[in-house]
Amino acid sequence: MSTRKNTAYNVAYRVFSVLLPLVTAPYLSRTVGREGVGLYSYAWNISYFFCLVAMLGLENYGTRAIAACRDDQKKLNQTFSAIWRMQSATAGLVLLVWTGYVLLVAGEEKPIAIPLTLMSVSCLFNLDWALMGLDQFRPIALRNTAVKLIAAACVFLFVKGQEDLWIYGLAWSAATVAGCLLSAASLRGKVQLVRVTWRDAGRHFWPCASLFVSVLAVSVYRIMDKVMVGGMAGMAQNGLYENAEKIIYCLSGFISAVGTVMLPKVTAMQKKGQTERIRRHLDATMQAVLCMTAAMAFGVCAVADRLCVLFYGEDFAQSAALMAPLGFTLMMIGFANVIRTQWILPQERDRVVVRSVCAGAVVNLAANLLLIPGMKAMGAVIGTLLAEFTVPLAQWLQLRGELDYRRYLGHTAVYAALGAAMLALVRLLAVPLPVTWPALILQMAAGALFYGAACLILWRATGSPLLRLLRFGRHGEGKK
Repeated sequence: MSTRKNTAYNVAYRVFSVLLPLVTAPYLSRTVGREGVGLYSYAWNISYFFCLVAMLGLENYGTRAIAACRDDQKKLNQTFSAIWRMQSATAGLVLLVWTGYVLLVAGEEKPIAIPLTLMSVSCLFNLDWALMGLDQFRPIALRNTAVKLIAAACVFLFVKGQEDLWIYGLAWSAATVAGCLLSAASLRGKVQLVRVTWRDAGRHFWPCASLFVSVLAVSVYRIMDKVMVGGMAGMAQNGLYENAEKIIYCLSGFISAVGTVMLPKVTAMQKKGQTERIRRHLDATMQAVLCMTAAMAFGVCAVADRLCVLFYGEDFAQSAALMAPLGFTLMMIGFANVIRTQWILPQERDRVVVRSVCAGAVVNLAANLLLIPGMKAMGAVIGTLLAEFTVPLAQWLQLRGELDYRRYLGHTAVYAALGAAMLALVRLLAVPLPVTWPALILQMAAGALFYGAACLILWRATGSPLLRLLRFGRHGEGKK
């Protein structure tokens, strides 16, 4: 399947998997209020942390390992079987620990944590890494989308108050299990389980675990933020932070989707020694991602005040002050993601990833401990901004002699300038308009038209490879 189609399927799936909870968010916010949203966020993020441990770094390591041997069926079968055996052991152990947490440690979140046990169960069968390594994104997208639509319907039908939050957790976690099982069925005929020893499985543990260090570090400022806000500032503040971050997380799905699609492609190029082709891909993708994230960041900042009131209700108006600055993390995330998935990981230089994200985690944890007690949820926002800036900075310190960072920063400045102009236009339009959905849609449409037209003019003037991407679905690689 072509890169263009894989990107489309993966973007659709990743955004849809976040978008569906976002669709239910206005209903849930008005039904259970700040406290209920904060309580569910607290329970779910603890559960998700356990799932990260269960999966180690398989989304990156497993995808890369399968992509590297997908042309050799015998080696593919052996690699897949060994990695899955390792995964089953790790996920089974984590499931036991999670059960102990629910029974012995969980407090007021316990009624929600019990059905969320299915999240840990799903880690036993989550083989998306194998499908992604084989460039099979279609079954992941279609089958997971179907079961999550059913989950969303259950939320509207059965969640009527804060006492029904366990149903909300059950619906989404059951959908996750069903999606994993259905996607795993798509591997039939593509790979076969063969007999492997525990020693074979163990060979994958330490390389995978080294990548997990980076996953764990990222979780400190993506997941533990909410746990820390809930524990140090209260569930109401966590509810405000959760709803502000939810939209940003949805938008970041576009970034991770592009990186996930490009990782197996670039890994295959790396195996063939096509370094110059990788550099061209990296530069074109960097431009595309920065173009996209600048539009998102400045767009969110422009409409956050109206969007929060209209989308979540007056009770969450304060989320706007958190959402606006959080939007700018998208540009930092995008910048770091392109370097990681198209240069560092294909070369198996996992230490660069580990060092950069660990630096971000340390900065975030320190900032949270210092700022959340006094500034509450805004302290977590500042900590996240500092962490997301630290990650690409740490990458640059390790790679500055290899990549043309001056060129990438030039791309950043150009798209930030276009985004700032769009922000000014949208805010100017807001002055005479009422706080209504039609007015908000008008602002967003005007901003999108302005930004899109400005980008097209820029690309024509500079001969950007993004024009060829739009016309031919190719990533600036030119004629071979």
